[in-house]
Amino acid sequence: MERCIHPQAICESASIGSGTRIWAFVHILPDAVIGENCNICDGVFIENDVRVGDRVTIKCGVQLWDGITIEDDVFIGPNATFTNDKFPKSKRYPETFLKTRVCTGASIGANATILPGITIHKEAMIGAGAVVTKDVPPYAKVVGNPARIVGYVDSNVKKSVKSETNLIKFPEKSRVKGVELLNLPIISDIRGDLSVGEFNKAIPFNAERYFIVFNVPGKDVRGEHAHKKCHQFLICVKGHLNVMVDDGAHREEYLLNRPNLGLYVAPMVWAVQYKYSEDAILLVFASDLYDSEDYIREYDEFLKEKTQSKLAKIG
Repeated sequence: MERCIHPQAICESASIGSGTRIWAFVHILPDAVIGENCNICDGVFIENDVRVGDRVTIKCGVQLWDGITIEDDVFIGPNATFTNDKFPKSKRYPETFLKTRVCTGASIGANATILPGITIHKEAMIGAGAVVTKDVPPYAKVVGNPARIVGYVDSNVKKSVKSETNLIKFPEKSRVKGVELLNLPIISDIRGDLSVGEFNKAIPFNAERYFIVFNVPGKDVRGEHAHKKCHQFLICVKGHLNVMVDDGAHREEYLLNRPNLGLYVAPMVWAVQYKYSEDAILLVFASDLYDSEDYIREYDEFLKEKTQSKLAKIG
């Protein structure tokens, strides 16, 4: 399929992929590289040190400056603003511009501003008008100024609810392998309430340590890692928070809002805790002593480990 360049566009680059459509008043400098089947709308400017992948949509009024890489299947909304210099001065240029990367499948809403040196990870969604000041995790949805995480793509919040018989009903079985929401027993009398969980019974492992997370600002995110061997059991003993879990194929989100509600997270499950209430106290039991080598802190590495594990089982 032939590329299509509007007669009123200025396209100085020879590196334009097949099937790409470049509309009126676009200006692309000579060293820019544009992939296949892209749609670059009116009034877009693209500098030299810019790489654009395949099937990218860039709406009107966007400028891509030196140092910006846009991977495949990215959507950039109208008038989204990119920057490449934290301290710009007229006629003064840094030795190198900060590198900004928008990863595969990400979407950037209209009028969003992306500060320099940031990575917007796979399938993340940036809300209209957001000001992005730091890296955005995979599948995260961010809004506001500064941008903060308000949800995750394809992870509807699962809540326990009370039925007419006042018994706790749980959401359907988790699609995320290695995750289970448990209702621990609660004993109530005039002296107060008591909840209990026994290790290797209700809690499916023996604990070697615990830790407590509290005084977390509501906009902050914790976790964002997986464990290779360690099992964890999470209880929000006061307040409430959300936990997003991901096994590399599915994502789900759980609201922990009762001290007798526990979430079991097996090894090799990516987990994130966020939306902490001001009074939230999170108690976590872990099956192993702390070992920094047991943590997987990069999502791409997590996916790679999952793939290698599957191949080893097949082999």
